[in-house]
Amino acid sequence: MLRFLSLFAATLLALAAPALAGVGEAQDYLFERFAVEAHGFVEGRGGLRLDRDQAQRDATIGEARLQLDLSRFLGDGELRLKTDLLADGVAEKLDLELREANYQFSPHPDLDIRLGRQVLTWGTGDLLFINDVFAKDWESFFIGRDDEYLKLGSDAVRLGIFRGAAALDLVYVPLVTHSSYIDGSRLSYWNPALGRIAGRDAIMPDQRRNRIFRDSEYALRLSSNLAGTEYALYGYYGFWSTPEGLDPATGELVYPRLGVYGASVRRPLLGGISNLEVGYYDSRDDRSGRNPLVRNSEWRLLVGHERELRRDLTAGLQYYLERKLDYGNYLAALAPGTPAADKHRHLLTLRLTRLLLQQNLRLSLFVYWSPSDRDAHFRPQAHYKISDQLAVEAGANLFSGRHDHTFWGQFADNSNVYLGLRRTF
Repeated sequence: MLRFLSLFAATLLALAAPALAGVGEAQDYLFERFAVEAHGFVEGRGGLRLDRDQAQRDATIGEARLQLDLSRFLGDGELRLKTDLLADGVAEKLDLELREANYQFSPHPDLDIRLGRQVLTWGTGDLLFINDVFAKDWESFFIGRDDEYLKLGSDAVRLGIFRGAAALDLVYVPLVTHSSYIDGSRLSYWNPALGRIAGRDAIMPDQRRNRIFRDSEYALRLSSNLAGTEYALYGYYGFWSTPEGLDPATGELVYPRLGVYGASVRRPLLGGISNLEVGYYDSRDDRSGRNPLVRNSEWRLLVGHERELRRDLTAGLQYYLERKLDYGNYLAALAPGTPAADKHRHLLTLRLTRLLLQQNLRLSLFVYWSPSDRDAHFRPQAHYKISDQLAVEAGANLFSGRHDHTFWGQFADNSNVYLGLRRTF
């Protein structure tokens, strides 16, 4: 298995080496002739499933990727373009992904404007999200792609207004950007309609919202830093980013309307950094909780702390809570035989990071564990920097759970290991 993964990544870089030989000269030419900064990487990743799954391929990831990141100062602002050319052997397709294409400028000292495709992110969680409701790629996260690919770009207008110690961020997305969810095409999942784990034999289609200027997203964050403590208020008006509803007429998944209102605080404490975040999820298409085909409203809470235990060793702990509202109505609306979710879903996370060999080797472990669902997700990873341009990474996504219908438990057959080799330029 490891031999296969090693050969996959090594072969990619061997093939790419001739093309990369003149990259430095090309970068110098672009900067001198057009004032364009050019960076990027070429990468190969391969990954295999640890258990046989009759509904899926043995390979979870097998791809070659070329990323180009171009930027140029233009007028009073900066123009940026980041695009990936991806050859995906598992999906058997060649894709050109436009990850970022935006222009940022400041018409006033207290105002920043960014127009175009951009990655939107805020909040205080470490791989846990409450007020960050922007689009994500969960499939990438579970198969071993770089964490960069967890976040998807949105075509948006973002305004940053600054006044003293306060800052106001306003975001408008004319057409909602949906998250990439687990639909069965590459990873198996719990299908409540079938009452079993399903994969490519039951790929769930969705009704993507496509009315520009009508299916829009609006978000704001008001933040301030007072005496070393960061405070923030959040608001969001749009849709669930993953399909949390079902159209009974077509059997397709839908994206119900959603409002999110929250707050966070982050400050130094006990030799590290602590954070507290809370959010109210207003499921606007089912505020009573009586519709079993639409997710209920919720309260969400996150408490975290991170600190250095000793030199080159850091640890982070988080506690996360989801409290389902109108729980009695939810139970009453459940179809007979359908497993019921708990009123309170508790989740604990642990992150350990160790740097070795003059910080060229990074060993890390991230663990999700839910004592209420009795399931878990383990993410061990080793990243070694061979040189300034070359790095190798190995890791795993290990899932376990007592029940098939819980969040991590449904992915038990998707446990995988992966290996990647990246050459930056």
